[in-house]
Amino acid sequence: MLIKNFGHLWERKYINYGRGRVRGHLRGYKIQNKPVDFREQIGVYVLYDKDFIPVYVGQAGNGNATLFTRLKQHETDHLWNRWESFSWFGFRGVTLNGTLSKHDRVDNIFKSPGASLLNEFEAVLITALEPKLNKQGAKWNHVDEYFQEIDEYMDDITNLDIQERIEAVENILKQIQRRIKKRT
Repeated sequence: MLIKNFGHLWERKYINYGRGRVRGHLRGYKIQNKPVDFREQIGVYVLYDKDFIPVYVGQAGNGNATLFTRLKQHETDHLWNRWESFSWFGFRGVTLNGTLSKHDRVDNIFKSPGASLLNEFEAVLITALEPKLNKQGAKWNHVDEYFQEIDEYMDDITNLDIQERIEAVENILKQIQRRIKKRT
């Protein structure tokens, strides 16, 4: 079994990247369980646009780029304005104390029967793409779905808040420009 857990259609706006010395997180939960931080997850992910159409498929784990690192890269790369949500499918299991397993790594050799692998690949594709004509849902076998935790801090920030902060920065820049013009 490759995939141990997944998160489907998590929202970009609720990713907490942190600020300064405050570390961000990428937490999710199963019903009635405490949140797990999936920042260091490895596996594959799909980015979706505002209409939930897949626009990008990527992998996390090669070259030490974790899921959190890859999502953060997409904040400033050529995809920065092309995605609103994401799904991820993780190789690292969750331990009994609610952390990601250190034993599940990209360089592990996985041995699974072909039929099990086919079921997993089909489940990933059905979950990620949600094809209209598939009457049957994904057949996950011992794979846990996690739901995105809505960070109170991130939930409180609105587009209006961001616009106000941008306007404040623009005003500061105008003041600096005026001062520079006065000196020259």
